[in-house]
Amino acid sequence: MSQSMSLDLKTTPQQEKKIVYLTGSTGGIGRAISQVLESSGRYTIVPITSRLENSQALQSEITGLIKHTPPFALIHAAGFGQFKPHEEIAPKTIEKMVQVNLTAPMLLANLCIRSLRIQQGHIIHIASVEATRSARWSALYSATKTGLRAFSHCLYEELRKSGVRVTCINPDLTRTGFFDSLDFQPAVEADAALDPLELAQTVQLILESRGVISDVTLRPRKLGIEKKRV
Repeated sequence: MSQSMSLDLKTTPQQEKKIVYLTGSTGGIGRAISQVLESSGRYTIVPITSRLENSQALQSEITGLIKHTPPFALIHAAGFGQFKPHEEIAPKTIEKMVQVNLTAPMLLANLCIRSLRIQQGHIIHIASVEATRSARWSALYSATKTGLRAFSHCLYEELRKSGVRVTCINPDLTRTGFFDSLDFQPAVEADAALDPLELAQTVQLILESRGVISDVTLRPRKLGIEKKRV
């Protein structure tokens, strides 16, 4: 899917914009999703701003939002990773990654499903290609993303008769700030990693499809990883 692809699906004055709850809207994939959906004229993005590792704050924020702006879609794009031998990862990092990558989307779905049923809405989780395979030094990150993918698949079966659609997207290397704190990054060649806009356009296509795309893995044409220079 090229960046030049145009969906050209503009809203009319009579059409009411659909409300999308979005985590991770300030950077990377989440920011691209926000830009693409809002520029289409069909959606209003409501950023989820609470710290995702704080369940009480997150629940309070969502409960307040639903009363005034019930969602048509819930998209979880927030997440982070750390890749090293498991015994070298700090216990606090383990807890935080599980909270942000897995617990938060589970809690958000729990809070939003009733509203999504009314609107025949959609849940989209941005997981990772690591949810589809096993890689060295990725035990923690892969566990959270594999859990998210399994949650998405089971939730789809649970909700399909209600009209709520559930999708899990598993992107490979993508050029975002995800790698800022890591010791490796995508190679500079254009085909070595995905562009966030490609993922965002995929999200819009999934939202506007009449059928259900329950699981999709996106990969760059050529995979390229390079170590950062110290």
